[in-house]
Amino acid sequence: MAQFPQIPEVPLAPGITDQEGVYQRLRAAIMTGAIEPGTTLTFRGLAEVLSCSPTPIREAVRRLSSEHAIEVLGNRRMQIPAMTPARFEEILSLRGAIESYAAVRALPYVSEILIDEIVELDTRMDQAIENHDPSHLTVLNHQFHRQLYTANPHQVAMPIIESIWMQLGPFQRQVIETGLEYYVIDRHQEIIRALRARDAIALSVAIEADIRDGIYRSGKQFLQNCAADTLSRPD
Repeated sequence: MAQFPQIPEVPLAPGITDQEGVYQRLRAAIMTGAIEPGTTLTFRGLAEVLSCSPTPIREAVRRLSSEHAIEVLGNRRMQIPAMTPARFEEILSLRGAIESYAAVRALPYVSEILIDEIVELDTRMDQAIENHDPSHLTVLNHQFHRQLYTANPHQVAMPIIESIWMQLGPFQRQVIETGLEYYVIDRHQEIIRALRARDAIALSVAIEADIRDGIYRSGKQFLQNCAADTLSRPD
């Protein structure tokens, strides 16, 4: 069997079906970047790694393919789509627009208790950065944003947002692990200040700045480096 990435365990609800359990594990692995862009997978290999039959793998891949997180190839193979400059720009623009909208819509429902919980998540993110733990950092960052957006009891944006996170997660992890400068300014502090002040405009600006500074600059540099490497290779 080809070398496969580690698929992390995730908490699963009691009585969950095999199909749903496999989907949630693969989804979490992609969202946190445990599987790199361009990695080729097979149904049989995934079944062995996840200790299950191919049937739940096929169903999970079908769902993830519809969410643009996996690209199905021929011969029962699949891969995490590689990032391109145009796709990167599209994903980041969409993420900024939807998440700033979700944050502003959630603001009237944000309590001081919730803000304190968000502050605690930000503190744990700082610790993950100090510990050079990109996987935990990504999980905590998702929790930070999810905690805010789901404060709105009427929200319907999270499935869209999480689909975007899945499409960006593998590339984001790839960028972080190259050592490129990531997160020059802690925009989470600006988000927290806007929440305390109940300032919707400042919150929207901080969310977009967080997304831009968190991955945009380093992601563009990574793609430029890849393009330069490709051009410098001999034919």
